[in-house]
Order: sequence, then structure tokens, then C-alpha cells
Amino acid sequence: MFRFAHKEFLQALYLLPLIIFFFWWVFNNQKKLLAKFSEAKLLKVLAPEKSRAKYILKSSIFVFTLLLLILALANPQVGTKYEEVKQTGIDVYILLDVSLSMKAEDIKPNRLEEAKHSIANLIQKLRGDRIGLIVFSGEAYVQFPLTTDYAAANLLLNAVNVNTVPQPGTAIGSAIKLATKSFKEEVKTQKVIIAITDGEDHEGDVIDAVKDAVDKNISIYTIGLGSPEGSPIVLYDQNKHPIGYKLDKDNKVVLTRLDESILQQIAREGKGKYYRGSNSENELEMIYQDLSKVEKTEFGTTKITSYEDRFYYLLAPAILLLILEFFISDRKSSLWKKFYSRLGID
Repeated sequence: MFRFAHKEFLQALYLLPLIIFFFWWVFNNQKKLLAKFSEAKLLKVLAPEKSRAKYILKSSIFVFTLLLLILALANPQVGTKYEEVKQTGIDVYILLDVSLSMKAEDIKPNRLEEAKHSIANLIQKLRGDRIGLIVFSGEAYVQFPLTTDYAAANLLLNAVNVNTVPQPGTAIGSAIKLATKSFKEEVKTQKVIIAITDGEDHEGDVIDAVKDAVDKNISIYTIGLGSPEGSPIVLYDQNKHPIGYKLDKDNKVVLTRLDESILQQIAREGKGKYYRGSNSENELEMIYQDLSKVEKTEFGTTKITSYEDRFYYLLAPAILLLILEFFISDRKSSLWKKFYSRLGID
């Protein structure tokens, strides 16, 4: 099999006709200007060593060299064989709280952005494990299902904000139920749920959801973001300038507090661990280090083609041609004079 690893560089091939036209235009323009300046016989006396054939040769070498360099940049590759690769790892669903309370800035820049930053760092370090993301507020939604396409996962993670889920609230129980349902029971992998939230649950059915997950051999870890003392929620305008704080119905500043007790209970009932979030530690990575000690389970196979680079077959002659073009002068050489004359080229 054959392919170009970087097809975008092939777009530069459209420049070659323009370059050829430019050389042709220069060649003909010089010819017309010289014809206006003097007669052909006089020109041979004034510039006897000037070789138009050399100009054509040097221009051709330059264009061909450029063609080779473009193809080399595109990196042609040859596929040698199909290989069937076993996919092993663990399945992890991250539950991310996107309620308005996650905009509190007791963790910088705010709770939600710190959580997204930790998840992005984790995705960069994954090797074969499948990760999925569920966002929740008053309701829970799958932002992306279990996948090993980490680039797509990062892209969808970046799109998450407090407006991703329109319903207000913090339904941790609904998020755990959705994650439990989203795992495939027939795939016998180690299954883990990691909930990242400030713990202000407003639904009340969270423990029943935890017990159902544990019955299906799913472990639950929790990360609490925020401060137990509470923090106000700063509101911003469209230009990201602070305009005040969120107020309750009595026009008092709302303080959002970290509820560690519910998160500790979820982790305890869920056979996992609770971590207190901070700016100084990456709690998500600490959880993953614990999980990496678990024996990986095969969850499927995929076919890949082993490709080998062949750009050097084009790069080497391109460099040699550039060197050759550099040493070719514009003057006629005695060796080629007879050859040019026979062809009728001056």
C-alpha cells in the first residue's frame, strides 16, 4: 500500500505551473529586450559566451528539484503488512459538574477550568485505555462515549462550559446512573467512574445510584473542588469583565461550598477513594496512577497497517540536483558548443 503521510504539502504542486510560466516569461522577455537592443550578429560579438540553453537547463533543474522537495515533504510511505493489534486497558467515565457553582474562583482560574485542565493532562498520558465524559448539572448528558480517539476527546472537552447543560442544579446521582448504563457489561474490563464536582447534590438519589454501580463491579472515585468555607460566584459580561456576584432571591451574595461529606460517602460506598482538589496537585492523575496498577483487560482487536517512510528517496536526489545547479554557469562551455549548434540552440 502507498500513501502520503502529509497530504497538505501536495497543495504546493499548484505553484509549479506558475513557476514554469515565470521562467518562460523571463526567457522570452530577455530575448525581446536583447532583440531591441542589437541585431543577432552584433549580440554574438557583444556577449559571445551567453548561453540560453544553460538558462533552460538550470530552470528545468530548479523546477524538478522543487517537485522532489514537495513530494519529500509530503512523506511518501509504503505499507508493508496488516497487523492485528490487541486493545487492552481499562474503561473510565469522568463525570464533570458544569453547574454555575463550578465558576467559583476559590481554585484558580475557577473550579471548572481547573477540572478541564486536569482532564486534558490525563488524556495526553493515556495509552490504550478508553475514556468517556459525562457532563451534568440538573441533568446528565454524554459529551463523548468511551473512546481511544484522544484528539477527538480533547476537542469535545474544550467545548464544555456552564452552558453545556441548560438545566440548573447538581444531579450527581443522574450522572452516575448514566455512566453505569453507558458501560458495556459484555466487555469484561475494569470499569471506573470518576466524579469531579463541588458536591452540592440537589437530587438525593445518589447513594442508590452508587450501589447499583457497585453491583455491576464499577468503582467510583470522587474529586471535590472548592472550599468548605464557601466562595462567591463572580459574574462576567460578554467582554469577560467582572460585573458582580450571583445573588439569591433576597439579594444576598450566594456562597457555594464544597460538600465533602457526600463525596466521601460516594467514594466509600463505591469502593474507591476521595480526593480534595487543589491547584498544587493533579488529583486525577493520582487516581489514574492507582488504576494503572490494575491488570489491563483485552477489550477488542484492531487492524493497523505498518507504514515505512520513503521521503529520503526524493530528498537525496533533490539535494544533489541543487548542488549541480549551483555549479552550472550561465556561460557556454566548449564541450557543449558543437552539441548546442547541432540542435540549433545558441
